[in-house]
Amino acid sequence: MDTEYYVYILYSYKIDKYYIGFTQNPEKRLEFHNSDLNKIWTRKGKPWKQVKVFSFKNRTQARKAEIFIKKQRNRAFIERIIQKDEFVLSE
Repeated sequence: MDTEYYVYILYSYKIDKYYIGFTQNPEKRLEFHNSDLNKIWTRKGKPWKQVKVFSFKNRTQARKAEIFIKKQRNRAFIERIIQKDEFVLSE
């Protein structure tokens, strides 16, 4: 049985950017992005604020949603989905 996965959207006021990722534990990922252990580009945006989390039944669905959102490369699209209660990919 698959474990629940999440797509999360973070926002940095410092660099005025959104970051999209997927994980099994959104709270721990937020802690990581804001920690000194973070060596990826998001360290430049600390502190990050979690602005949205979407739940998925499995890793595959969450990963597809993450990739779809990232491929949009569109801030207005991201801001629209932040306002929604759920995010559903049409198959």
